Amino acid sequence: MAEDCSNKQCMKSKEDSKKWGKLVSTALATAAFISFSSDMPAIADLNKFEANTRGEFGIGSAAQFGSADLRKAIHVNENFRRANFTSADMRESDFSGSTFNGAYLEKAVAYKANFSGADLSDTLMDRMVLNEANLTNAVLARTVLTRSDLGGALIEGADFSDAVLDLPQKQALCKYASGTNPTTGVSTRASLGCGNSRRTAYGSPSSPLLSAPPKKLLDRDGFCDEDTGLCDAK
Repeated sequence: MAEDCSNKQCMKSKEDSKKWGKLVSTALATAAFISFSSDMPAIADLNKFEANTRGEFGIGSAAQFGSADLRKAIHVNENFRRANFTSADMRESDFSGSTFNGAYLEKAVAYKANFSGADLSDTLMDRMVLNEANLTNAVLARTVLTRSDLGGALIEGADFSDAVLDLPQKQALCKYASGTNPTTGVSTRASLGCGNSRRTAYGSPSSPLLSAPPKKLLDRDGFCDEDTGLCDAK
């Protein structure tokens, strides 16, 4: 009889343990749900804050405008840091005073677009159409502009410091480059390397083929001989 009683006690003890286990699990699950629910407003506020500051920690919008139709769009003094405008149609749009640090604008068509006073530093703008675009007082430091067409672009006061441009394009811009950038205080001609500067006349360190000092240097207007674009170093 003692053995049977002992077995019953063991069975009861096991059942009690299971009940307590279920109660503890339920209590923990309830506590976790309550805790998560209480944090939901904080999470929502954080997401709203990130949206208002244009990206996590305010470091950029990362907005996507790839292949977008932005013709005659008006986005004045806006933040487009690290945004993507690849192959976008930006003809006759107004982005004056906007920030584009680290943005991607390759193959975008920006005919007669207004980028006056915009910060276009550290952007990828290769293979862009920038005919007659307004780049007055814009900052294009370290910008990649290879194979882009800037024919007729307004560049008075623009800062091209360490920007990478094709040599023929740089020569064409040096014909009429003028002014000083109001933000950086850098002369447009100096930033383009117009003249006999070995450091800047043939590109930047990021463009090694153009950076190598040539046997002859450009004159102050960007070219001397009509066939070669070069003149004797003095």
